[in-house]
Amino acid sequence: MARNPIQMQKGMSLSELFEKYGTEEQCEAALTAWRWPDGFVCPHCEERDHAVVGQRCLYLCHGCRKQTSLTAGTVFANTHLPLTMWFQGMYLLTQSKNSISTLELARQLGVRPDTAALMRHKLMSVMAEREAARKLDGRVEMDDAVLGGEKSELDGGKRGRGGPNKIPFVIAVATSEEGRPRHLLLHVVDSHNSTSIKAMALAHLASTACVVTDGLGCFRAVTKAGCRHIRVVTGRAQQQPEKIPAFRWVNTVLGNVKTAIAGTLKWVSKRYAYRYLAEERKAAKAAKAQIAKSGAAEDQAGRPEGPVIRPSFRAKP
Repeated sequence: MARNPIQMQKGMSLSELFEKYGTEEQCEAALTAWRWPDGFVCPHCEERDHAVVGQRCLYLCHGCRKQTSLTAGTVFANTHLPLTMWFQGMYLLTQSKNSISTLELARQLGVRPDTAALMRHKLMSVMAEREAARKLDGRVEMDDAVLGGEKSELDGGKRGRGGPNKIPFVIAVATSEEGRPRHLLLHVVDSHNSTSIKAMALAHLASTACVVTDGLGCFRAVTKAGCRHIRVVTGRAQQQPEKIPAFRWVNTVLGNVKTAIAGTLKWVSKRYAYRYLAEERKAAKAAKAQIAKSGAAEDQAGRPEGPVIRPSFRAKP
């Protein structure tokens, strides 16, 4: 059997993590390169002339005379944890197909569960913020889905969208001309109705996108964002909906997302569902390993090694 190049691609091992980011100095150097790739720039006046002063190695701007630190205004601001522990947390959250529970994250890092939970939510908020401005273009597969519910079907819970305490969201996968996935959107909505779909489309779909959906009526609202809409009525198809070629990527990714959440996290709150879905976007990478058979290597070109998060330089509440 031929080996799938995506399954066999080289990842980042634990030993490589410690080799590249095993000391505080290495982590500070990496963070400096990410934040100021062309050298220090004052966040207050954009002056470059500066000096490094004090035991805390603060940056003193010669323009406005204000001081700032390497982590000020970033997701690492005001932390009492070393940067090495943050980098280990990023590694653990991003390198596993099925993610990692907060309790297991606490055990692996040797911190209290509350500390691990705060770290996780800060990192998830960075993931959500980074993806918020992206707009999907080209051919886009889209489907509706829900998370959670008051009871499972085996315990008498209601199947489908109408169950109590279910979290509705929309999943969309942009594919290349060759039919391989390029970008993923997991967007929590108030309800699967035209108003929510229109708002989602205006925020996250380019007007030149061609959206392929099933026959659910609310998806017509994507045309109000200028998108072209193609409906595939799955109820009339001879094969099962999840096996229809037009939706192979969106269904594969959805299966990975639900498996990761149900198997690892067990439960997510509606308030923070968008953050957990942002974390689970990496399931798209795992989904490629199940279907893609050819030309996969070029999809991976230029992908940086190491923790995939590039920290947002805005403080989070």
